[in-house]
Amino acid sequence: MIGPYVLPDDVFDALAAGAGGRPAVLLLLRARRSRNLLLLRRALDGPCGRAVEPAADLLAGVERVDPEAARSVIDGPAFGTWAARTLGDCPAHHRGGCAGRDLAALAVLAAVRAARPARVTVPVREGRLRLPGLGTVTGLGEVPEALVVVEAPAGAEGAPGTSAGSCRVRVLTAAGERVLPRDPSRPGHGWQPVAVLDARHRGLTLRLPLETATPELPALETASAGPAAWQDLLRQAWELLVDNHPRRAEELAAGLNGIVPLPAPARGVASATSRHAFGTVLTSWPADPERLALTLLHEFQHSKLSALTDLVTLYESGGGPRLYAPWRPDPRPPGGLLQGIYAHLGDLAFWQERSGSRHGPAQADAAWRLAQTRAHVERGLTEAASHVRLTALGTRFLERLARTVRDGDRDGTGAGGGSGGERLARAVARVQAGDEAVWRLRWAAADDTGTERLAALWRAGRPAGPLPAEDVRAATGAVVGPGPEFGRWAARQRGAERARPAREAADAVLAEPHRAQGWAELAAAAGEEDRPGADVLRARTELVRDLCVRLTARQPAPPPGAAPPRPPDPLALAAWLADTAVGTDRSGVGPAADEEGAADRAPQARRAHPTRGSGRVGRGQPAEAGRAPGPASGDGLAVPVESGSGEAPVDPARSPGADPAADEAPGASAPPGQADPRPVLAPARTEHGAHRGAGRPSVDVQVGAPAPVEGVRRVQQGVVQGAQGGLGPAGRGQRSGVAEGPGAPAPPGPGRGPDAGDEPGGGGAPGQKTGVSMSQNARSPLAKTSATG
Repeated sequence: MIGPYVLPDDVFDALAAGAGGRPAVLLLLRARRSRNLLLLRRALDGPCGRAVEPAADLLAGVERVDPEAARSVIDGPAFGTWAARTLGDCPAHHRGGCAGRDLAALAVLAAVRAARPARVTVPVREGRLRLPGLGTVTGLGEVPEALVVVEAPAGAEGAPGTSAGSCRVRVLTAAGERVLPRDPSRPGHGWQPVAVLDARHRGLTLRLPLETATPELPALETASAGPAAWQDLLRQAWELLVDNHPRRAEELAAGLNGIVPLPAPARGVASATSRHAFGTVLTSWPADPERLALTLLHEFQHSKLSALTDLVTLYESGGGPRLYAPWRPDPRPPGGLLQGIYAHLGDLAFWQERSGSRHGPAQADAAWRLAQTRAHVERGLTEAASHVRLTALGTRFLERLARTVRDGDRDGTGAGGGSGGERLARAVARVQAGDEAVWRLRWAAADDTGTERLAALWRAGRPAGPLPAEDVRAATGAVVGPGPEFGRWAARQRGAERARPAREAADAVLAEPHRAQGWAELAAAAGEEDRPGADVLRARTELVRDLCVRLTARQPAPPPGAAPPRPPDPLALAAWLADTAVGTDRSGVGPAADEEGAADRAPQARRAHPTRGSGRVGRGQPAEAGRAPGPASGDGLAVPVESGSGEAPVDPARSPGADPAADEAPGASAPPGQADPRPVLAPARTEHGAHRGAGRPSVDVQVGAPAPVEGVRRVQQGVVQGAQGGLGPAGRGQRSGVAEGPGAPAPPGPGRGPDAGDEPGGGGAPGQKTGVSMSQNARSPLAKTSATG
């Protein structure tokens, strides 16, 4: 049976606006729990099933006596990443060393929290036994595995008030036995505990494990800061968030579940989010509470969007996968672009508040960061509207997001009114134009045939016609920023009144056409002076440069005694390209569209930011995708209904850098040769309209959710029985979900009692579809249900 998740309109729109509140976070948390359980079912049905089954049995046993202990592990930092590793790339499952065995370490945590006796074998790697949520046993030697025995006092199993301190945990190997401290949060001989950070302010509590025992990470004993320093920093950051961002602090209290410390980079702060670990923030030592607060806001935005895209489809596949994101030095897939836009809404809210509450140099710095962040989001929205094939919900999502940006900039400057704000906006625009020009010179390549055709047309004095196709190269390996020369130039812009004169910048480019910094200055100057062709200089910099170099190299030799001919002027070339281009020619020859066809398509192409134009000219898409140039119109960040094209991305490897943007794009397919865990979910079917039976509009999402069961063996025999009844047969290979039992209580959210009244749509009439229909059997949400996709 399939139980629907109902995502009401107001919750979807609140999430699209950047926040959502505690009810939306609880809904996403429960949806992610369902996804994790389905991934567990898939792991059991796959080649790693034998390695997974003992730990899954233990988890099911824990769930029967203490459902909250089992839920805390399934919702925790390590479960989703374990499932992704097991299903995604496990070449060793036939040799007994597969990642599926690591579930045993999580089952130990559940048994300890429930004070349930258990015996389970856990892998040992490099002499370390890692127990996420508890700690790491060191110095075990070269043994491949250890038997972990959890002993609990009689009568303690599942009893309220029992804890890890009630258990005795023994680790047995061929070399001997280790006994963990009775209180595993205290260090001991060969025992490094996972510290739990606790911050409380004005009635809001944040409890986060400082997770150092996950198998994916190296040992971090030499981290730059210990648990006491993290505790003090989190307390100060939490006070800042609760005082200045109370609604977002409520979201964090409901959804954050851990901090994973990363090694410190050479400079700055490295932070990241795994789309498989909802609510887990990976970050290096932030050094000050303001940076930690900003990191928590930014990274949790990534978690929210990743969970939301498990339920709805925001974009379709098709088109080029490598797009420009002004906050990143590398090309981004469509999903990564949307993730970055959404995450920067957290930054926008943070700097909006800081720029209004600070004074002196601190206020000026916050105002600069606010204006820069807003410009980044606006440019990202323009890129997404032009090059991502949005679904109806995706278009609506970006429209709500754009409205948030507009509402936060009512004076139009992004940094307060008056001449100071206008000057700051110009400086930010210069830096952004230069950054995009440098990015294009680094990653984009013009089509040789098309460029040669343009050179011939220029020499003949004819119109340019369509611009040739482009090719944005894929990033491989570690990617650094645009370089120190650009960094120094960008820093100077904060104090500059205006850009370098465009004529002077053009002469400098002619003298050194291969110097990227010169083209950055030219693009910035042309935009500030509103020169014809400024958009081409910024959005097709590589084409203007290649054309300029090609024409210069083929100039005829001057007669004896005559002055050499002047090289083609890049300003004139850009104006020529912008004046006559009517689209993009993929083949490099012939017009892309006739005049009438271009006129018919122009209104869609014009729907971009009015002060920046489309931000792209001829980005390798046919004229049918809305590339016809024209003056901007509309009321700002309008998102066209038909939004160009995009492609479901292939996730590149994550290399945490100074920018804390999630790299794993939601909606992505797995890399070639790697299993994709997503098909375990039912297709994200959406119905936008009247909520059947409840009388309110909603976004209806049908997702395969786990059916509550009493035991795990019955599922394998083809029968699913609810602990409180209500489910029929469900055999292996059949998709199972939740039964909508009349009046069945929903499981409480984190840190909550049984009352879930603040979750969206909770408490409908018996037999009626309520706001969230998921594990409605509070006693037994952990199930080995059968699900195929």
